[in-house]
Amino acid sequence: MAKIQLNGKKILIKSNLSILGLLKKYKLNHKKVAIEYNGNIIPKTNYKKKFLKDKDKIEIVHFIGGG
Repeated sequence: MAKIQLNGKKILIKSNLSILGLLKKYKLNHKKVAIEYNGNIIPKTNYKKKFLKDKDKIEIVHFIGGG
């Protein structure tokens, strides 16, 4: 298990969970979010490749349409 910070809250996750896996766990559409990983914006192409580890900080921003 790893303890990470997700949008300001500390949570426990399975070890070797990818960013894409985290999005699937919370049923978030990877096409409608932006991810900040330890202060850096992660390109969508790296969501499968970037694995979370203990003490990582993740911010997920949702895109909402409007007018």
